[in-house]
Amino acid sequence: MSDLTPGLLAVIRREVRWIRRDAVACFLLFGVPVIAFGLLGLTFSSAVVRGLGVTVVDMDHSETSRLFVQTLAAAPGIAIVRRGDDLGAASHAIRAGESIAAVYLPPGFERDLRAGRRPHPVGFYNTQYFTPGNSASKSISDAMNAASAAVAPATAATPHSGDSTPGLVPEEYVLTNPALNYAAFLLRAVMPTVLHVVIALSAAYAVGSEFHRRSMGAWWNISGRSIATAMVGKLLPYYLVLLAMFALIVGILDLWLGVSFRGDVLLITVSATLLIVAYQLIGCLLQLLTRNLALGLSLTGIIVSPAFGYAGVGFPVIAMGWFPRAWGALLPLRWYIQILFDQAARGAPLRQTAEPFAYLSAITAILVLLVWLRFRALARSGFAVPDEEAPADRPGFGVTGAFAAEWRRMLGDRGVLSLFVLAPVLYAFFYPQPYLGQLVRDIPIAVVDQDNTELSRSLIQALSAHGNLSIALRAATYTEAEEAIQARRAFGIIGIPPDTERNVLKGAQARLPIYGDSTYFILFNRTLQGILESVQAVAIDTATSGARMHGAGVQAAKVARSPVDLIMVPLFNPTASYSSYVVPAAFVLILHQTLLMGAAMLGGIAYQKGGATGRGARASAAAILGQGLAHWTIYVPAMLLYFVVMPRLYGFSTLGSFWQMVALSFPFILATSFLGQTLGLVFRHRETAVLLVLASSLPQFFLVGAAWPAEAIPSFLRSARELLPSVSAIDGFVRINQMGADLLEVRGRWETLWALTLLYFAIAFALAYLRRSPESRHAPAA
Repeated sequence: MSDLTPGLLAVIRREVRWIRRDAVACFLLFGVPVIAFGLLGLTFSSAVVRGLGVTVVDMDHSETSRLFVQTLAAAPGIAIVRRGDDLGAASHAIRAGESIAAVYLPPGFERDLRAGRRPHPVGFYNTQYFTPGNSASKSISDAMNAASAAVAPATAATPHSGDSTPGLVPEEYVLTNPALNYAAFLLRAVMPTVLHVVIALSAAYAVGSEFHRRSMGAWWNISGRSIATAMVGKLLPYYLVLLAMFALIVGILDLWLGVSFRGDVLLITVSATLLIVAYQLIGCLLQLLTRNLALGLSLTGIIVSPAFGYAGVGFPVIAMGWFPRAWGALLPLRWYIQILFDQAARGAPLRQTAEPFAYLSAITAILVLLVWLRFRALARSGFAVPDEEAPADRPGFGVTGAFAAEWRRMLGDRGVLSLFVLAPVLYAFFYPQPYLGQLVRDIPIAVVDQDNTELSRSLIQALSAHGNLSIALRAATYTEAEEAIQARRAFGIIGIPPDTERNVLKGAQARLPIYGDSTYFILFNRTLQGILESVQAVAIDTATSGARMHGAGVQAAKVARSPVDLIMVPLFNPTASYSSYVVPAAFVLILHQTLLMGAAMLGGIAYQKGGATGRGARASAAAILGQGLAHWTIYVPAMLLYFVVMPRLYGFSTLGSFWQMVALSFPFILATSFLGQTLGLVFRHRETAVLLVLASSLPQFFLVGAAWPAEAIPSFLRSARELLPSVSAIDGFVRINQMGADLLEVRGRWETLWALTLLYFAIAFALAYLRRSPESRHAPAA
């Protein structure tokens, strides 16, 4: 580096040269974001979910019941995959994953319908798989309503022959994302979240490598001993690439997927800059504090990996407890996502985005100060690096020897020990915190009452009494109410126009406009549910003049509105708790990732200590198997924590057999271990696996099919994802533990995991064999 004059340009040129020469840095910076964006774009490329499996149990076998079944079959969102003879068959199909929902048509269905007795068909939908279950529920409800409308004119007891039913009629209007495109909502948040992980890890890798592989002294000297020059010169190349990745996100959303942008481009660009700088500084600060690349990367991962939940995208901030609110407020991602949604989705005025922008700016400024102070302290101490313990590696012979040796390696290395033991414990308590509110309640709404009558007051009272809602504003105009939406003081508006009570008393329709903010889908759905249920309760009470709920007047009103009383029953997660849905699946993914990183890291440690010979010593067939068995025993406490202790502590359902989960854990842990050992034979450095696995964690979660329906994922990607042990493991463990399935019902997942176990064992052994020298191939295996 003597040809470079100290200064900013010299630091930049030095860093660019290193990026070009270091394959890991280059792939992390360029390859990971592009691949992740491509996978996410393909995953969510189908805006409309179709083909969700439904089982039908028709116990009436009449012409009318067949008409209803045909209507269900024609519904675009669902597909009838099985005709069951009883509810037991339907239950088995749902637990086994053949169906996401079931429809039961009772005996006497046609007879009761023609007699005006409102038959009670039942729809069962699996809310343990939240998004596909709710999507199937809506499709079933829409299809049954369509079938009811088709047969209503032919029923003898239809009380109204007109085209419309008098009374209160809610009319729904969507203020943002009018197509209710769930994929657009998720992608807008998920892509920056993936990128913020890459931002933090790439900066941490760049600074942390100076402590061991490169030279802190050389970096400091070439900067002219200026902290600002050193930091700006190092991080600027990464910033420019990452800002281009934000532009790529806009291109994917706008040009490929047609997700429109409604806000101020300059504000979003400045906010993206602040986000990049903030997370670069977080990665740098943790490396400067630990002066240990592997440990610093692990701590960075603990902060950035769960940030999606703390940002309030999946589960809203207003429903969180004090800790996730406080921790989320410290994360730059939380404020950037709020700015992004305000601008991109709502098109809010700039003044409404001032608060989150101020928080994001303040956090970035504080991080600048902390990094500067820490860098100055290290410069004064001469950038001393703490000595790392390097205990001699004693490979064992045979399966039992390799088993014992792997335990010694794990206990003797702080980085691996933290991944195998500390990380699962921390994540068990840290990851679920944003979701522990379970249900979203008391969502603020605005009411525009232009009628001011007894009826309007009754409606407002019903809205206030609903658990989902809280009336935050009694607005005089719709403009005032919409301003409350823009300022996030309300998430829905219901209007009560003039003459509402008069029209109802005259027997005419009184339309109530309902405006929903679909920026955050859970808030939108819960708000709409609360308003519609409140309106329906008041409408029935008004139509029957307060008659008892089982009186003839109520029955006539119900028949008039719908000749069929469809009962929708949620299964396995009956309260629709967001935490019960997302946390059990995330727990399995955490086990998969920590083991994958740890097993690969051990291979990197062996290579760093003994080169190809040292790595080869733990790569014989006996050693690979012994190490896999050691990993299973090491993970027994973590599995007990995640599958037994934490579900009971957090109140999740635990319906499965403990021993069946043990049986499923064998191929899951072994397949993951063998895959990690394979990566350990590929990577030369221990931290490479940490970088790549952490950076790809969020796309993996959405590929599983728990958060986003597998039926909406392109078929080739759905097949390719089966190579990940986490896919079959998440589906299998959730079905056993949360849904009460037995091993026979998840037999396909169990067999897939055993196939992956054999596949990755064979790949690890073959790769180790090919990398050994011809002489060592004939030597006794260690």
